[in-house]
Order: sequence, then structure tokens, then C-alpha cells
Amino acid sequence: MTDVALEVGKQRAFAAALDWPGWCRSGRDADRALAALALAAPRYAVVAGEAGVRFGPMPEAFEVVERLPGSASTDFGVPGAIAAHEYAALTRAEAERLARLLAACWSVFDRVVAGAPATLRKGPRGGGRDRDKMVEHVLMAEGAYASRLGLRLSVPAPADAAAVAAFRQALLATVPAAVGPAQPVVKGRWPPRYAARRIAWHLLDHAWEIEDRSESA
Repeated sequence: MTDVALEVGKQRAFAAALDWPGWCRSGRDADRALAALALAAPRYAVVAGEAGVRFGPMPEAFEVVERLPGSASTDFGVPGAIAAHEYAALTRAEAERLARLLAACWSVFDRVVAGAPATLRKGPRGGGRDRDKMVEHVLMAEGAYASRLGLRLSVPAPADAAAVAAFRQALLATVPAAVGPAQPVVKGRWPPRYAARRIAWHLLDHAWEIEDRSESA
């Protein structure tokens, strides 16, 4: 079974596979979010392959283990609710697995960006960021995420590959650093399980958007 958390707002819902950071999709309601999660399985299998983690869950084996109330963030299109599972104690093996999957999300994102045209096909309403603006947006968001992990990091320039790598490594290091007892609930701070899920979701959401909008761009 694949444990899934549902975050349900008034206008949108998210379904997140709790043990697979980044495998998280949204829909107008819970059923549509679960359907979108199932459709994304082949795309997520690429991430798992990159990480060297066996991926074989079946969509019909989804088990909703937590239902979380949504918020304005949910309706805006961002998963913002932290599941109780994400405060649970983290073993060394779990931390290493999460870190490998998160690192794989960065690798997939970079590969998609490298193969995409600078100008992307516009959305149905004529909007959407182009490739380089998307890369900048993702980095800026990760700078904001750092503060949620108790880090003070300067956001590097996208073209500075060494600085970007060091920045990502600082974020990634918070996962194994949290090995041990259950995470305390600290207002404004993210437990590492949720941080991995949120960072990975943002990376893949935009990687898959770039892929989709590169077609016939």
C-alpha cells in the first residue's frame, strides 16, 4: 500500500504519497487529486530510478492515512499542511532514502531545464514563466524554505553552478541531521520529512510544467 495524505481546501485538494517526496498532485477535489497522483506515477518512476530506489506502487493500492484541512494556500495551488507522520522519528535508513530521492528531484529538474527551449509555450490564458525565470523562481522559493529549516542562506545566482550545488547541499543536509526522536512541533519550522516533500514537490511541479510547455514551444 502507498500511504497518502489528502489536503482538502474549498476549491482545490492535494494528494501526497508520504514516503515518496515530490509525488504529489492536485485536483478540484480529493478524488481528482488522487486520480492525478496515479497519472503521475510513470513520471515519478524516473525520479526513483535516478535515486536508485525501487518504485513499484500501484495506484489502486493508495491508502489515505491522513486527511488534512486545507487553507488559502491549498486553494492557491500550494500544499501547505503538515501531516502527523512528518513529525515521526526518522531512522538513518529513512533519512538516506529521503535524501537520495530529494537529490534525484534536483537532478531531474536540471536535466529538464538543460533540454528545454528558453521560450516556453504559453499557458491556456497566455501566461506562464519562461525557462530561465522558472529556474530563478525555484531558487528564490528554496531560499525562503531555508528559513523554515532554521538556515540562513543567501540565494545563489542561477548561473553559478558551484554556489547552487553548495546551497542545495545545505538544504539536503538537514534531512540526515534530523535522525533520532520524533520532531518537536515548532511554530514556523518544517520537520525534515515535510521539507523534503515540499521542496521535491516544487521541483517536480515545475520540471513537469517545463516538459509540458516545451512541446511545440
